[in-house]
Amino acid sequence: MTTTDFTTETDLPPTPLQVAVVTLGCARNEVDSEELAGRLEAGGFVLVADPEDADTVVVNTCGFVEAAKKDSVDTLLEAADLKTSAGHGGRAQAVVAVGCLAERYGKDLADSLPEADAVLGFDDYPDIAAKLRAIVAGEVHHPHTPSDRRRLLPISPVDRDASTVSIPGHQVDVADVSDIGAGAPATGPRAVRRRLDAGPMAPLKLASGCDRRCSFCAIPSFRGSFVSRRPSDVLQEGQWLATQGVKELFLVSENSTSYGKDLGDLRLLETLLPELSGIDGIERVRVSYLQPAETRPGLIEAIASTPGVVPYFDLSFQHASATVLRRMRRFGDPESFLGLLEQIRTLAPLAGVRSNVIVGFPGETDEDLQVLCDFLEAARMDVTGVFGYSDEDGTEAAGFTDDLKLDEDEIRVRTEHVTGLVEELNAQRAEERVGEEVVVLVETIDEDGTVGRAAHQGPEVDGTTLLADVAHARIGDLVTATVVSTDGVDLIARVDGGDR
Repeated sequence: MTTTDFTTETDLPPTPLQVAVVTLGCARNEVDSEELAGRLEAGGFVLVADPEDADTVVVNTCGFVEAAKKDSVDTLLEAADLKTSAGHGGRAQAVVAVGCLAERYGKDLADSLPEADAVLGFDDYPDIAAKLRAIVAGEVHHPHTPSDRRRLLPISPVDRDASTVSIPGHQVDVADVSDIGAGAPATGPRAVRRRLDAGPMAPLKLASGCDRRCSFCAIPSFRGSFVSRRPSDVLQEGQWLATQGVKELFLVSENSTSYGKDLGDLRLLETLLPELSGIDGIERVRVSYLQPAETRPGLIEAIASTPGVVPYFDLSFQHASATVLRRMRRFGDPESFLGLLEQIRTLAPLAGVRSNVIVGFPGETDEDLQVLCDFLEAARMDVTGVFGYSDEDGTEAAGFTDDLKLDEDEIRVRTEHVTGLVEELNAQRAEERVGEEVVVLVETIDEDGTVGRAAHQGPEVDGTTLLADVAHARIGDLVTATVVSTDGVDLIARVDGGDR
């Protein structure tokens, strides 16, 4: 017997919209993107990696410094070229800006960048799927007028009294981490996060926002006040990440040394670290962004000696001159900073140390610059990022009188001088590691070789280790090797202990 299918095209369910999430900026932004991806997928969107395959492109922007802002705008313009209306044969129907640049400038960004179909702020995140669907359908989104968020909660505030992690329309029992982010249908329970990178390292957010008032930094004004995540939430997300093949947890926040202060216990990080490193499948835990003036002996000991926690210290010195630091509304001097490094190296002689410095800050004298250079030579850090000062909208330093401010050419000259110095110093520090045994987390295997990171090398910015003569390594393996040579801050190591 023959049957006839009378289903018409109008009877069929609508094809799910495909969305690509493009991430710029820091590891904290990577977590935000994965939270957005989780909400979008739970809301019925299909995630795709390539913007050219997407019906809509969400660009998670960075608004930290001028170069990052320009990169964000350029990326939005490139995404806009993929729209069908642009005449380039693309399929994208809408391009949406989210993230720090979108939050920081809101309506002003929307007015100056009509190529973007919408500019969404942090408060739009909980309803991102519904808002994005409406934008694709042609509804006009009215962007927010930026305001100072320093007395507001940060992105995706957590209800500390809730027993579940919630997203619009769904509830997820966080005690059951096996279902988080994978395997459930779009209409069923889903967690807020969905991995966008299958690599063996994943950032894990400790807190959001910042309570510090550094005179050069605008981050607190658009990220909000400092709010720690509950330790149980951090631990449960770490457990889920382990089920996704993650081997290294990279703990991120605006200020990790403040973790727990708003929960009534400033030592929470010290107690959380062994729990995270004890998760089945997690091989190592790394802490980022420590404020030197807040880095207490107990935290140094926990990072230096807890099994599974790498002895890695990301110390935000910013300068060494006490006079410049006070003008920055920070604390410290060469003696206290070198004393801190001595404490670290007494407990962990091979510890990795990285930092950032700002050159040409208003009022910086030739003597201040020399103090900084002398400190950098004495500190022997593995990596130092160098930034030339530039005014940031809304900061105290931007309002300093002109007589304090150096001209752009002078800042450029000083920045080039310090950059050249740290390149030499960091290369020398790498050479000191020749002969050292390192344990390398394998992250890429291609025609260029097997490459990963040793314990002293943080993601993206601290160099890599090329493994020579390694056999049968897989991504995610930990391989023991001996450093035999260097290339700048990068190491070349020969396998001598086999794969672990």
